[in-house]
Amino acid sequence: MTSIRRWLLGWLIFGFAAASGVAGYAIFRAAHEEASELFDYELHAVAVSLPPGMAATGALAQGPAMQDLSDDRIAIEVWNAQGRLIYRSRHAPDLVRLDEGFRTIERDDKQWRVFGLRQPDRFVQVAQPVSVRESLALRLALRTLWPLGVLLPLTVALVLFVVTRGLAPIRSLSSMLSTRSLDALEPVRFPGRVPVEVLPLIDALNDLLARLNAASSAQRTFVADAAHELRSPLTALKLQLQAARRDGTLKGEGPTLTRIEERLNRIIRLVQQLLALAREDAADAGAALTRVSLRRVGEQSISDFSLLAEEKSIDLGLEIAPPAQEDDAFEVLGEPHALSVLLNNLLDNAIKHTPNAGRVDLVLRRDGERVSLDVRDTGPGIPEDEIPRVSDRFYRGTETQGEGSGLGLAIASRVASRHRAQLSLRNNVDGQGLTVTVSPFKPAPVS
Repeated sequence: MTSIRRWLLGWLIFGFAAASGVAGYAIFRAAHEEASELFDYELHAVAVSLPPGMAATGALAQGPAMQDLSDDRIAIEVWNAQGRLIYRSRHAPDLVRLDEGFRTIERDDKQWRVFGLRQPDRFVQVAQPVSVRESLALRLALRTLWPLGVLLPLTVALVLFVVTRGLAPIRSLSSMLSTRSLDALEPVRFPGRVPVEVLPLIDALNDLLARLNAASSAQRTFVADAAHELRSPLTALKLQLQAARRDGTLKGEGPTLTRIEERLNRIIRLVQQLLALAREDAADAGAALTRVSLRRVGEQSISDFSLLAEEKSIDLGLEIAPPAQEDDAFEVLGEPHALSVLLNNLLDNAIKHTPNAGRVDLVLRRDGERVSLDVRDTGPGIPEDEIPRVSDRFYRGTETQGEGSGLGLAIASRVASRHRAQLSLRNNVDGQGLTVTVSPFKPAPVS
């Protein structure tokens, strides 16, 4: 994966390091050459400043004027007008007399830089080991590079800081998008001033979100309208079918009419489920929630499904799990109608898939401030490999029995998600039945 930050840092640091290397080499070479010129000037200054009247070899070595001249740095030789050597400094090598000017010679496997100066009554020749000159020149040249050595890490740190700050808007935008809900299709509002380079990205993203919102709204509207338009004629058709059976105007065998009515009921149920799903999809996830008694909603759902449970001799009831008190209202923040839809779908599924003389329980739990509910049945359960998919829309398991549209758990999951809760399924430990858990609901504040 390509990283803009690493790419910028790599090329900036590499470019600056390469430029610093070239500049450092140029500075070093210039300083080295200037140091060599300075040492040549030193040889010239020594030759010019030698005092007159040097009558004997070694006489000058004892004078105060030569105390600062080290024997291993500068060697001095003086010849008189007749060409006789009249002075040689201590430890000076036996150098032949050369012409005027600068020369570089080799004597005893050692290179010397020599300068000769002709004066009216004498000839002065001064020499210096090249190794000493190079050592001193190298030290002087390296001293000129220390500011560059300090500047390099400071500049690298500055590049890191600038690149990090420069890419901060992109990181902020990425973090903002990663925390958005799947249903949040409103335009992106960038905090603070929007950089010019990021503005086209935000505009394109907002345009995409607007088109997605329009498409999603159109889809929800279509489903809602279709379900609404289908519900009325289907209900009317069912009423007409029942009326025709009662007055005898409908001719046909009993089993055939029964199958027609069952399929008509299934279509009506599917339309109702589609309408409920469309309403949940269109619901605002950020809408204000009110104080709702989950226990009261549960009792109403139990009452609504009691007749359906009696037809199959199913024991349908409401339980309060300890340590909750029996008079606990289980007040949460929610939307009453949506919570009723959630419980109705869970109880309807449980009753449909539980065999005759089975049991379905709605269990309310409280763990500190956390409120949750379980819908537990004694049906056949769900194969483990199908549990992750049963909440998908229109999915019906391979072992599913009875009539259904595959939307019940999808609607329940959508309602739970809107209430910031999670719907999970698990087969019971004893191998009989399924438990659907919705947890945690946001507790209502203490009044």
